[in-house]
Amino acid sequence: MISNSEMIRIRRQMQRRIHDVVAERRRARQMEASTADLTGDSADTRPESSLSPTA
Repeated sequence: MISNSEMIRIRRQMQRRIHDVVAERRRARQMEASTADLTGDSADTRPESSLSPTA
């Protein structure tokens, strides 16, 4: 059986890993967005309905 201190250590380790993954994904999204802005590919990120001309 796992002791309380081991359980706390494992829980904190898992929370740290989750936090790191979330931060890494956030950085990747920001880099992706800034790259699209620099290259002018931002039109590809909009939904198709916004690309069609309105009368």
